[in-house]
This record gives sequence, structure tokens and C-alpha cells, in this order.
Amino acid sequence: MEKLKRFVEGHLFQGAILIVILINSIVLGLQTFPSIDNSIGGVLNVIDLICIGVFIAEMLLKMIAYKFIGYFKSAWNWFDFVIILTSVLSGLAVLSSMRILRVFRVFRSLKGLRGFKMVSSLKPLQAIISAIGKSLPGISWTAMLLIVIYYIYAIIGVTQFGTAFPEWFGNIPKAMYTLFQVMTLESWSMGISRPVMAEFSFAWLYFVSFVLVTAFVMMNVVVGIVVSAISEVTEANKKEEHEENGTADIKAEIDAVREHLSKLEDMLAKQDK
Repeated sequence: MEKLKRFVEGHLFQGAILIVILINSIVLGLQTFPSIDNSIGGVLNVIDLICIGVFIAEMLLKMIAYKFIGYFKSAWNWFDFVIILTSVLSGLAVLSSMRILRVFRVFRSLKGLRGFKMVSSLKPLQAIISAIGKSLPGISWTAMLLIVIYYIYAIIGVTQFGTAFPEWFGNIPKAMYTLFQVMTLESWSMGISRPVMAEFSFAWLYFVSFVLVTAFVMMNVVVGIVVSAISEVTEANKKEEHEENGTADIKAEIDAVREHLSKLEDMLAKQDK
């Protein structure tokens, strides 16, 4: 069991699975081109089914190696399990011409989720996802503050510019959507601020201050939170790997000592004879 665990965690096995994921992602992309799908669609379907089979085999090997219950202790294994389950159901969608299996047609649109298996196979990507999850509380508070800023600026916009520009500042929802466009810097100057400034000369102060606060200050706060979380997760992963390597070295030394003692016992037993 321990040998199987080392095998599924080994670089060779992980590399082979990654290659299969890449091949499957390419196949899924090719299947979206009608001309290619019409000419070699059968071959692509066979490759797709082989890839699903490899993913199922990988999952079963991990379940055996981690003794089934241990497999589901990892969130990434749960992630893998859901993706493989949807993959199997999308594979059954090929048989959806049968009346009883028409329900599986809906899973055809979910087969693109298989590309996410790359996340569960590469630790650097796992670190980024974990960091995003860890940064959610900080991002949530930042989002709340951003909504307050939006609301205040929306009230000012409706009060000052609502009559002249009802399509942009006619009410609070319209104003907040306009401000969202301004924050993304998408045609905000020529498309929104300059027409408003042509009617209200002081409007530059309104738009410039909003862009500075939201697009530059608040967005940089979000970036800082995520970067800090990535740094913490990376350090934690390095520490965990170091501890695992240390444990593995100790186990190797213990095994070597046991083997040496076993040889000594055999030698003493021979001498006694």
C-alpha cells in the first residue's frame, strides 16, 4: 500500500496524468469546430473516452492507496471526484439517443470542466486557488467598502447629473452601473466623463476622484490581499514539504537500521548452527 501511495504521488505518474489532461483539453477544444468534428469526430470521441478511462483509473488507484476514506479527506480529491463524475455523465451523453439516457444530455455542456483537473494536478495552481480562498474574508470587507463608495458616488451622480443624463444617472442602479464602467476604465473618459463635463464643468473632480479611489487604491488593496495570501500559502506548503521530507528521511533511516539488524540476526543464527 505504501509503495502504491509513493507511485501515485511520484513525478512520473503525475507527469503522465498531466499529459493526458493536456491531450483531453486539446480534444475538447477541437470538438467545438464543426468542420473538424464532422471529419474526425469519431476519433476524437474515442480519445475522449480513453482519457476519461485514465482519469477513472487514476481515481481508483488513489482510493486504494489512501484506503478510500483517506482519499476523501483531501478537498482536492473531492474536486477531482466531482470532475470525473461529470466526465462520466458527459460520456454517457453520447448514448443520449436512447430515450432512457436523454437526461444525460445536460452534462455535455459540463465536459469542459475537465480542464480544471489541471488545477488539482499542479501544486502551484493549487497554491493560487488556496490563496484566493484564504483571501476571501479580506476581499469581502474590501467589496463592502467599495459598495459604500459606489452608493455615495451614485447618490451624488443622480443628484447632480440625473436630469441631464438620465440614461447614465437616472437612478441609483443606473448610476452604479455607470460607475462600474468608469472603474473598469472602459471608454470612461470620451464616452462618459467628457460629455458630462461639457454640461457640468466641475464633473472632472467627481470622475477623477472616483477613479483614483476605486480603480487605483481599492483594486491595489485587493491585489495586496491576494499576494499576501499567496505568499503565506507558499511558505506553508514549503514547510509542509520540508517536514514530509524529514519524516521520509527518518523512516528511511529506521528501515536501514532494521535491515542491518535483520542481517546481524541472520549472521548470529548461522554462527549458532
